[in-house]
Amino acid sequence: MLSESRFNEVKRLKMKRLKETKRQTVIGRTLLLYLLLLFIPTQLKAQYDPYFSHYFDMQTSFNPAAAGKESKMNLYAAYAMTMAGFEHAPQTMIISGDTPFSALGLIHGVGAQIMSDKIGLFTHQRIKGLYAVRKKLGRSAYSGQLSVGIQPGIITEKFRGSEVELGEENDDAFTKSDIDGNTFDLGVGVLFQKGKWYAGISAQHLTHPKVMLGERNEIKIDATYYATGGYDFQLRNPYVKIATSALVMTEGVTYRADITGRVIYTFDQKMLYAGINYSPTRSVTLLVGGTFNGFKVGYSFEGYTNDLGFRNGSHELFLGYSMNVDLGKHGKNRYQTTRTL
Repeated sequence: MLSESRFNEVKRLKMKRLKETKRQTVIGRTLLLYLLLLFIPTQLKAQYDPYFSHYFDMQTSFNPAAAGKESKMNLYAAYAMTMAGFEHAPQTMIISGDTPFSALGLIHGVGAQIMSDKIGLFTHQRIKGLYAVRKKLGRSAYSGQLSVGIQPGIITEKFRGSEVELGEENDDAFTKSDIDGNTFDLGVGVLFQKGKWYAGISAQHLTHPKVMLGERNEIKIDATYYATGGYDFQLRNPYVKIATSALVMTEGVTYRADITGRVIYTFDQKMLYAGINYSPTRSVTLLVGGTFNGFKVGYSFEGYTNDLGFRNGSHELFLGYSMNVDLGKHGKNRYQTTRTL
């Protein structure tokens, strides 16, 4: 038989365990409801597309006209952890490649891209094809290259309902099994380049795709529109320049704007840079990176200036590789490893 003091101790521990279970149930339900509200379109929902701090090196992630924009085969991969100070923080990975080729008197670009965006119990996956055609416009001082691109793809949405712990066995409001669905997606874009500057506009999710998760759940995706541009300022020191760029993205309700400046030092077939990005009312981002024998490496930390707090910021790692492509005059494409930008 338990003594009275021992009985009270056991009772206290049971009550503490019960309260902890209820607390975890409330947290799990709140998190799930938050995720559902985040991805079921309302006037308050967040933008569907993830953001990358290295957007200036990842233009094909939002504008298909950038495929084959240079006489290089480009490969890159990026990994981002958003709001790293929070549990179940969003994690995004992208792998992309594109290359130019000549045919019918024009320069074409083709490529492919895979993206995975994991947020809590949701996983968003996209597989895209890239195609662009570019042509030189005019021969005057105002001439440049105009590219037009298209990006067909497949969006897949997954929800891991088997991992939900609600604490109520017969709660029919939430699925308890893994469900997924997919649908067709389409993006288009235009890009103009001339010397030290470029400008482009593009649109993603023009089909306003709808993805059915199971029989009762539907995710609606609004079209997202982008505008980007950049200009390189060459300093008196021939080894140093300042690269500026900007990106604006919106789905018609909310928007994000970014202004980036990087100091780039090039010497002995190598390049190093450090820069800063400012997103009004949102964040400040620090960037560092470089290019070595055709390999690109970059890291960024985004600190939030709003209620999320600076220490709960986002980390991003960028890796890339470039190889020169000799397009020639007879439609023969040759590849050569690049040693400079």
